[in-house]
Amino acid sequence: MERGLPHGRPDAGAVTALTPNSAKNFILDNTTLMAPPHVPEILLHLADEAHDLWQRTEDELAEIGLPPPFWAFAWAGGQGLARYILDNPSDVHGKRVLDFASGSGLVAIAAVKAGAAEVIAADIDPFCATAIRLNAEANGVGITFLGSDCIGTDARWDVVLAGDVFYDRCFADRLMPWFAALKSRGTDILVGDPGRSYLPKTGLEPLAVYEVAVTRALEDSLVKRTTVWRFA
Repeated sequence: MERGLPHGRPDAGAVTALTPNSAKNFILDNTTLMAPPHVPEILLHLADEAHDLWQRTEDELAEIGLPPPFWAFAWAGGQGLARYILDNPSDVHGKRVLDFASGSGLVAIAAVKAGAAEVIAADIDPFCATAIRLNAEANGVGITFLGSDCIGTDARWDVVLAGDVFYDRCFADRLMPWFAALKSRGTDILVGDPGRSYLPKTGLEPLAVYEVAVTRALEDSLVKRTTVWRFA
């Protein structure tokens, strides 16, 4: 998105090499601290001009091999899952929780607020380490960040939370055996999904349904009907 360059610094929003400091500057220059529509209890550094930031950073970040800024948006599945956790804190209270593909950290922050004993936010996007730290600080919570690909691993989490993860066939094919293995060991797996194409058709128990406001520039509507599912 187009914003004024603070303090007269040239190219304030540009990223030439990813460091904790440059990531922080980029995030602060290109986002606004605001509450997602469906989770007003939580503040996040989010893009307020979604399409411009998305296109701009896709071009800029491609030059240094980084992915699009999923962390800058509160996706429908994450908003629905965070809403459910805040409204049903007993599902995570006192438990060790993994927020998988955490993005902005929205769901992880909700889990901390709901009384989880420990929350690990996992995402392979290197920007997420800084975005989640900034968002956690904005909400006065502590979150552990995991930047490695944890699919196939088992760190004895009590609960795995996953918002909006069934958007790609290959990714879904990797997730399902892992989720099945964790479930068989006793992990509770909750997924927030707004009708993505590769959500499993069986083996899911619906827990709640929400009408979540989203960004038309990134979705095909202004509202997405979002369901929170438990792997049965």
